[in-house]
Amino acid sequence: MSFRDDDLLEFATEPLLAPATTAARWKVAIVDDDEGVHRSTELSLAGTEILGRPLAFLHAYSVSDARALFAAERDIAVILLDVVIETQDAGLQLVDEIRHELHMRDVRIILRTDPPGYVPEIAAIRDYDINDYGNKSELSSTQLYASLTAAIRAYQQIRIVKASRAGLAHIVRGSGELLRCEGLADFAAGVIAQLAGLLGLPADGLVCARRDAGTPCEVIAAAGRFGHASRQPLDALQEPAIRALLERALALRTNVVEPGQGIALYFGSRPGRDLAAYVETGHAADELDPSLLEMFRANVSVCLDNVDLVQRLNEYSYFDPLVHLPNRRQLLELLDAHLHEREGRRGVLAVVDIDHFGEINGAFGYHYGDALLKGVAARIVAGCGAKVRVARVGSDSFAVFWTAHDADVSSLDGLFADPLEVEGESAIVSVTIGIVRLDDVGGDGSEALEDAYLALKRAKQAERGSVARYNRGVSEEIRGRVNLLHNLRGAFGANELFLVFQPQIELATGRCVGAEALLRWRTGDGMLIPPDHFIPLAERSGLILSIGEWVLRRACEEAARMAQAGHGAVRMAVNVSVIQFRDPHFLGRLRAAIEDSGVAPQQIELEITESVAMGEGDRMIELVGRIKAIGLDIAIDDFGTGFSSLSQLQRMNVDRLKIDRAFINDIGGAGKGGEIAGLVCGLGDRLGIELIAEGIELGEQAARLQAMGCQLGQGYHFARPMPADDWRIWLDEHAAGRGARLILD
Repeated sequence: MSFRDDDLLEFATEPLLAPATTAARWKVAIVDDDEGVHRSTELSLAGTEILGRPLAFLHAYSVSDARALFAAERDIAVILLDVVIETQDAGLQLVDEIRHELHMRDVRIILRTDPPGYVPEIAAIRDYDINDYGNKSELSSTQLYASLTAAIRAYQQIRIVKASRAGLAHIVRGSGELLRCEGLADFAAGVIAQLAGLLGLPADGLVCARRDAGTPCEVIAAAGRFGHASRQPLDALQEPAIRALLERALALRTNVVEPGQGIALYFGSRPGRDLAAYVETGHAADELDPSLLEMFRANVSVCLDNVDLVQRLNEYSYFDPLVHLPNRRQLLELLDAHLHEREGRRGVLAVVDIDHFGEINGAFGYHYGDALLKGVAARIVAGCGAKVRVARVGSDSFAVFWTAHDADVSSLDGLFADPLEVEGESAIVSVTIGIVRLDDVGGDGSEALEDAYLALKRAKQAERGSVARYNRGVSEEIRGRVNLLHNLRGAFGANELFLVFQPQIELATGRCVGAEALLRWRTGDGMLIPPDHFIPLAERSGLILSIGEWVLRRACEEAARMAQAGHGAVRMAVNVSVIQFRDPHFLGRLRAAIEDSGVAPQQIELEITESVAMGEGDRMIELVGRIKAIGLDIAIDDFGTGFSSLSQLQRMNVDRLKIDRAFINDIGGAGKGGEIAGLVCGLGDRLGIELIAEGIELGEQAARLQAMGCQLGQGYHFARPMPADDWRIWLDEHAAGRGARLILD
């Protein structure tokens, strides 16, 4: 239970079980695996007395400590229990042991936890007999004192009840029924039934009334001859004497006894919400046992606190407290109910996402961000109409749900054309929207929301501030990529990935001067997945870091093996992703691969794309310099497809430019690619950078490139990419001269 600083708590003076002495202390057990929580709790309450007694703190730092403590100490008043102690649900399991195995029924349990927004299930609060709940960060010393006072007061009353006459057994039995009530009206009706049973009266002549702060009194539940007044203003009650009795009890917040008329019992847990019950006793009030009624009132007050807690937890579970709208959970339940109707698939769901909200929040602060969210929520609700359900489904996204198949979603168009007023200033808000018609949804509410998010993602890819509508093709495409990524993770662990090697040839002599290591994936059923399908997925998911390191190590090992076989002059080229270059541990991984394999650094060449080389500025120049200092060569891949800065190219001091295959295909044709290849060759000659052309498939292309000044080439004209065993055979044969003659012919 959380408290506000301005909450006012007033506790009536009540009899103690025994006079307070130096030895009589309220025992408070702190069960938490954080020693700091123990110290801060004890320090904040040092020297504190509650209801005339000091506090004695008992400590348990684990579940096993707690079991030992509760076995030794049986008169503990309050347990301050961490929900997430050691495991996620260990706290609730311990509550079950306390109540049902150790039979500690009297002790009051206050749950405390750290994670923001974490709340136990409503059923857990009810079934485990938890008495209070709050975040540790919310419990200041004043608030903790108030919470402990309420708990100890409840504990004391329960002890008094147990020490009272046999009639109090009825109160104890009835409290369980009251605790199972999840609404105030239910609870009020239960109070009537329990009070009637306690006094041996028929279930009539009883009225419960509530008054919220500053509002008129209202009858919550009534029985017998007062049944007509149920759910009516208290003014509707015809008996002025009874009305006056209830109004006095609510105004004075105390029990009121009028001999010959009856008694009004006051129940209240906090300011702003009061409850009173009138009983027409049928005999003089002084013949009643006041302590019996007082014990009943105290016990009902404790139950009322639990009902209030359950209600607030229900609100937290289904409503967003910031914007006062249904949350994701409630929306999914609404969608599920709608989709399970006979024609329930008729309707439309949209997701509205605030563009650049994270940047706005970071620049202007959380208070501004919260105010912006409230303004956006209010604009959507006002713009879409009363028949549309609006919910907050993410940190900066809202869902709009129309139940009609022919819903007019045009209300979203231009919804934020006019600026919002946020904290007294005018703010232009841009939103991106994804829309799905429920007829196109194949599953439940979760799938409907997921499809709306798929449309939203599509809209963001096209243009921020746009609207995209879901179609099954988009869903199948995205789910296909998700499945492929899932399979790729498994393939990496199942050794389905392997390297192939494609020779790089000196055009003038036909001599093999290098090889490019290329990654391939063959699934368990023998199907080859194209690299352009799975490598972008690996980059977006971050899996490329692990895969890239594996490729680098295997390439270094193969290069070391080539050197041992007498081919130490042949370079091994390895493609490196931009994600790897941005990894702060890349240089360390590179050095480790070289050292572990024993390869000479001069035998390894790293290939980076032109866009990566030119897009990272001074950082890339500095990183390339450190790589070259190790002894490796650097090649710019796909050269000519980007926008290079010649000055940056010179500063990077790269060893080779790799002409993209798209320009090689046009050599000898009508396209402009051949001219671009010639320009690149001229540029390489002026800068003194060696050139290599990829994708050479014809001897004519090789000859033309050589005439242009290109020194090296690779492609199907020379050799296809080969698995390691075939590559080694090819290299041995080529070095012996047979392969070289074939290429030159």
